[in-house]
Amino acid sequence: MSEKAPMHEPVLTEEVVRFLCEAPTGAIVDGTVGLGGHSAALLEANPNLRIVGIDRDQEALVVAAERLHAFGERVRLVHGDFRDINWHLDRIGLACVGGVLLDVGVSSMQLDRAERGFSFRTHGPLDMRMNRTRGATASEWLQSADEAEIAQVLREYGEERYARRIARAIARARDTSPIETTEALVRIVHRAVPGSYFAQRIDPATRTFQALRIVVNDELGALREGLAAAFARLVIGGVLCVISFHSLEDRMVKAFFRERAAACVCPPGLPECVCDKKVEAEILTKRPIVATPKDVERNPRARSAKLRAARRVV
Repeated sequence: MSEKAPMHEPVLTEEVVRFLCEAPTGAIVDGTVGLGGHSAALLEANPNLRIVGIDRDQEALVVAAERLHAFGERVRLVHGDFRDINWHLDRIGLACVGGVLLDVGVSSMQLDRAERGFSFRTHGPLDMRMNRTRGATASEWLQSADEAEIAQVLREYGEERYARRIARAIARARDTSPIETTEALVRIVHRAVPGSYFAQRIDPATRTFQALRIVVNDELGALREGLAAAFARLVIGGVLCVISFHSLEDRMVKAFFRERAAACVCPPGLPECVCDKKVEAEILTKRPIVATPKDVERNPRARSAKLRAARRVV
């Protein structure tokens, strides 16, 4: 890797390798390849593995291509969304794969680059798009959404207790001029919340930025569709690994795995099972795997990471 390429420490790498390096077919989809850290570890662990790396961030793919260049034809990188994994694999000609990794959420590179607009700690345009070739920016979304919708997004996606107050402040501010920078949004949030809010461990703008990022990129919709599509492309014995970074994602992954592992999904109260449901998956992580203190010291982003894995059995 060149000196210009960003340094990147992927989270829970040893655990990912343990679950995926012995893929039944030798083909793995890294659905959020990012800067290539997990893919590099998998390729080094098993010389027979091939990786299809998908990411909607073109800038990340440039770095991943450089990092994974030495692995040659064992790597195929694709610009796109993992929710469209069926379309991507059909184009490549892969009917099924032995494993899929989804490391969902925002990457370190996106957070660190002010021009991407993901972080309240840096001053830049309020963009937040993971794929900068399409879709509305966070600034444009705030300009077009009504106050009630903004409050709902802050409450549901950011779990923000002062969602109404912040939404009201945003609506008033945009009547004067569009909210075009991260700095402008931070000022609005800080002025909207009570002084006691600043005594918390996190910045008062944290949840607002998280909620906007999720809605701008339709992250939960992508995860919902991506889980189903990824599981469907696994061979029998194939493994799906998902690393999430906040409770909304983790709950969705947990529910998906439980449904696939259930023998019956009939409504409670029926005298006997009528759904004819088959057990489709074996859950490999009874509880989510989290980073050790040493991992967090090396990579602070790992603090909130949770890894769940399941194996397809039918």
